[in-house]
Amino acid sequence: MIEADGLAVRFGRVEAVKSASFRVEEGSSFGLVGESGSGKSTVLRAVAGLNPNWTGRLRIAGENQMPKRSKDYFRRVQMVFQDPYGSLHPRQTIDRILSEPLLVHDLDNVEARIRRSLDEVLLPSSVRFRYPHQLSGGQRQRVAIARALISEPQVLLLDEPTSALDVSVQAEVLNLISDLRQARGLTFIMVGHNLAVVAHLCQSIGVMQNGEIVETVTTQALRAGNVSHPHTAELRRLNVELEEAEPIPDNRPGAKVLKMR
Repeated sequence: MIEADGLAVRFGRVEAVKSASFRVEEGSSFGLVGESGSGKSTVLRAVAGLNPNWTGRLRIAGENQMPKRSKDYFRRVQMVFQDPYGSLHPRQTIDRILSEPLLVHDLDNVEARIRRSLDEVLLPSSVRFRYPHQLSGGQRQRVAIARALISEPQVLLLDEPTSALDVSVQAEVLNLISDLRQARGLTFIMVGHNLAVVAHLCQSIGVMQNGEIVETVTTQALRAGNVSHPHTAELRRLNVELEEAEPIPDNRPGAKVLKMR
């Protein structure tokens, strides 16, 4: 579904991404992890069509993509941003926020789609005519997820979707994303710096350092410690220490536990 070959992004003299290559099969998930400034979010924005300053080759569903994308591309490929406070228009109701993509892409059954999208992200219908500031951070991010999915995309791009949330709701949102991916057969790329979070959702992971993907490893190999690059081993060690000190809870009955090991 997604193929990147020699993807490079430059801002002036700064080479933010250096010849990144990866593949994501249809219906599977791929994570990009690394420290702040490693280039992972820049890769995601290039795939999303939000950054035209890239070179290399990018194919989505077998189609070569150019820096300028078609309107249909933005229906099939959607993104959930890191900060739910900034990604939702403060002066629009949730109803307006969810209906806008449907109007842009000329999709019918607006009323039914909005009701279904709220149900999918486990939000009550009572939030529909509220404004973003009247919702909690977790509810806002659920609205952002609903907005991304309401146009029925094939690909979902996630830029650290829980890092701005309280620890108490992080696992609930991550498990919701996991359930939605399986139910809809989505292909997605997730960016993050917490290995436990990314490994919880992704089948394979690319580790970035200084703009390069230094290693690609399966989640099973990562959990077992079968890694070859020193930076991957260091990120894993730091994650295990953090996990032991501050596990991420999910208090829902039967919820999956976020553990990397």
